Amino acid sequence: MDPKKNTVTYEIDIKLLPAEAKDETAIRRKAANKLKLREEQIQDLRVLRRSVDARSSQPVFLLRVAVYVGEKYQAEPALLPQLKPVAGRPSVLIVGAGPAGYFAALELIEQGLKPIVLDRGTDVQTRRRDLRAIQQFGQVNPHSNYCFGEGGAGTYSDGKLYTRSHKRGTIDKAMQLLVEHGASSEILIDAHPHIGSNKLPNIVANIRATIEHYGGEVHFGSYVTDFILHQGRMLGVVVNENQEYRGEAVILATGHSARDIYYLLHRHQIAIEAKPFALGVRIEHSQQLIDRIQYHLPDRGEHLPAASYKLVTQVAGRGVFSFCMCPGGLVVPAATAPGEIVVNGMSLSRRDSPYANSGTVVAIEVEDLLPFAQHGVFAGLEFQRSVEQAMFNFGDGSQKAPAQRLTDFVKGKISSTLPDSSYIPGLVPAPLHELLPAAIYNRLKQGVADFGRKMKGYYTEEANVIGTESRTSSPIRIPRNAETYMHDGVQGLFPCGEGAGYAGGIISAAMDGQNVAKGVKVFVGNGKKITPQI
Repeated sequence: MDPKKNTVTYEIDIKLLPAEAKDETAIRRKAANKLKLREEQIQDLRVLRRSVDARSSQPVFLLRVAVYVGEKYQAEPALLPQLKPVAGRPSVLIVGAGPAGYFAALELIEQGLKPIVLDRGTDVQTRRRDLRAIQQFGQVNPHSNYCFGEGGAGTYSDGKLYTRSHKRGTIDKAMQLLVEHGASSEILIDAHPHIGSNKLPNIVANIRATIEHYGGEVHFGSYVTDFILHQGRMLGVVVNENQEYRGEAVILATGHSARDIYYLLHRHQIAIEAKPFALGVRIEHSQQLIDRIQYHLPDRGEHLPAASYKLVTQVAGRGVFSFCMCPGGLVVPAATAPGEIVVNGMSLSRRDSPYANSGTVVAIEVEDLLPFAQHGVFAGLEFQRSVEQAMFNFGDGSQKAPAQRLTDFVKGKISSTLPDSSYIPGLVPAPLHELLPAAIYNRLKQGVADFGRKMKGYYTEEANVIGTESRTSSPIRIPRNAETYMHDGVQGLFPCGEGAGYAGGIISAAMDGQNVAKGVKVFVGNGKKITPQI
């Protein structure tokens, strides 16, 4: 109790039936009963966390609730009104308008620096045309697709916000900024928050509007073709072969699929290094089947969300695991260049598709890449590319993806027919057991058999195995100092986000962008001004 405010605040855990989970009256009643209070004694009540517990025959919601007695909850002030204009302030270049780049830009504004964001792709609305072209006509725009363009890969491939990071304060800030730009406040309480690919584009556009409102700049169609370097100092970048941008620092936030940036770094003898990644397939089931397995009910009803799963096992010394599970979702083509097949998963905000899909991948260590050793630091990248091209070369030159029934995949035989799928370009029966590298296939084969034993009903002929899920993360890292966030070998270069090897999703990328921006502020604040024009 605070003697000045006569306020008692409790944090308690309560359990509710699905129909009660969003019923404020039911939540208040449960909280009062647990605390042995009268309901009218509760001045305010706030849900802090919400998750589903489906371990018993009756699924329930678990809520962590803050209960206020004696005074109402005082909300923290909004973040955006605290920002101040940065026009005329020192400029920092940000390459990439994904979550790492945009959240770095917001943080730079807060730190009193002017962000100039350069992205090779188009804005979120224009980008829709390029997604339609790859979905319906198999045409891949190498600068605007499911990976490249405003908002990055997450914008049109699901919008899941889950992260394993324990830096709670930074997570809360990133989440709050999303809410202040239009996301539902429910992302602040759900254990596995999700926005949806139908809602993220407007949120991303709102973030751009904030950046520009406070004096930052965002430039699309700005493909970085060279760096401007002088005596170990990054001065700026060249876009589209002939246009220069200069700034006090350069934040490189290009995402996990900007392979050309790695080659450009290597050409300038800027250190990069190989790192582990994962590669495999995407497996698609009926959502109704996953619901029945996970909830132990014939029908989940209107109050339970589309069920998800998370599976992991070890096979021959390597992890095999589900990745980016999309309940009520769709499988989409995620190639970034002609001549390759790459698939990914997404869900709309309602997660009401009749399908559930998940990447199912094998961990790949650097020592697994000996057949590609001649490519040096690019061994993993070339391994990735070889599998994607093999999938494409099997087909008819379109974005139809090679696939097998799950049972046929394990047995190593081509399927004569395939179940219905959400994948719009279409599936073609194929020998994935031959198209995948033998070590990958053999581990996947054993892995999904293990999953079938752990999750009764998972192993079924009514599931599609679709190739290939290859962009789980970059096979290359751009090393940086753990304290300054700056590249050890190049002054003023700040690797950031998934493409640099320091994030694995929207929120972790956003958090990394915020941290890097703070590192830039220290660097610029120390008087490390750019070298005069050369």
